[in-house]
Amino acid sequence: MHIIIVSFYYPPDLSAGAFRTGALVNRLLNELGPDDTIRLLTTAPNRYASFQTPAPSFETHDRLTIERIPLSRHESGLKDQLFAFFGFAREVLRRLASERADVVYATSSRLGTASLGALSARRCRAKLHLDIRDLFVENMSNMLRGPARASLPLLRLIQRATFKAADQITIVSPGFAAPLARAGVRLTPILRTNGIDDEFIGRNFEGGRQGLPLIVYAGNIGDGQGLSRIVPDAAARLHGRFRFRIIGDGGKKSELNDRIKAVEHETSLSLAIEVLPPMNRALLMEHYRQADILLVHLNDYPAFRLVIPSKIFEYGATGKPILAGLAGVSADFVLKNLPNAEVFEPCDVDGLEQAVAGLTIGHTDRAAFVADFNRQTIAGQLAKDIVSLSLLSRTAQ
Repeated sequence: MHIIIVSFYYPPDLSAGAFRTGALVNRLLNELGPDDTIRLLTTAPNRYASFQTPAPSFETHDRLTIERIPLSRHESGLKDQLFAFFGFAREVLRRLASERADVVYATSSRLGTASLGALSARRCRAKLHLDIRDLFVENMSNMLRGPARASLPLLRLIQRATFKAADQITIVSPGFAAPLARAGVRLTPILRTNGIDDEFIGRNFEGGRQGLPLIVYAGNIGDGQGLSRIVPDAAARLHGRFRFRIIGDGGKKSELNDRIKAVEHETSLSLAIEVLPPMNRALLMEHYRQADILLVHLNDYPAFRLVIPSKIFEYGATGKPILAGLAGVSADFVLKNLPNAEVFEPCDVDGLEQAVAGLTIGHTDRAAFVADFNRQTIAGQLAKDIVSLSLLSRTAQ
């Protein structure tokens, strides 16, 4: 059995896709036999220009090879990310020119890697498993402005062709099922949510407070998170009562900084907001320990009502109170699964203030949540899905 994995991100890079694929590879190796092999094609670490972690371009392990393809430098802007992706796609297809495989597995938060997986499966005469972690076309329909919206019909055609090429599809949110059906998918997608990595399980995150209660956000700072529309104004509203710490990077970081300065000018306040660069998980966990409240927020776009942010899972494992600016499926998920979490409408400062008041600062036992959403368990289920598809491929041959 030979399986090809196409993943734009892979450890030691920092992203939900990297963590998901890393866990999957480990569980796949447990499921495969001694003569089975995995070939993983990914990128050199590139998630954030401000966080660079060296990694070898080629690794060989027992039954596993990892090939990291270098990219042109990008600053998380749409144009330079597209340019970088096309370079990656061209190199993947070149390297697979004479490859044969049983299954190609592609995990994608954007349409590009999913489409690349479909092309790769055709080239390798393999079954195709698509792991859909976001709804790219739906997101773009909310985000694109002006002439750029003319690309949406073409994107929808590419999405439809890509999804229809799949032999098996997994999704990370139940909210994705209906849009996939509208896109022409006749398969029943398999729900495999994101999960909690081992580093967060059984760890003590309790820490002593120093000064005002601290609200921490960690993750991407992009249009999808909409931090500039909530954090500066919330910091002004909660001035003298709470302080904020934002950890991360992304295409909207400068916009966030500009909005902080504008609110300070408007209010004549010095806002209690720290903005720190991305960091590895070992350092990040210390900031979680120091936090009194953890913040997750998505912009108020309709497409984001269908997602479950991956950050929720590691936040939940800390036992810290969670302040969630979410709507739709993700809001329902938080309310159902996470005690001592308060939900408010995205970009609503009044709602955030009310939600903060509803939280109890201190440790909350979430043992049931940790057990239900253990990453290793979910990755093991995903590995079995892929192996079953590979066996079907061999039977068909």
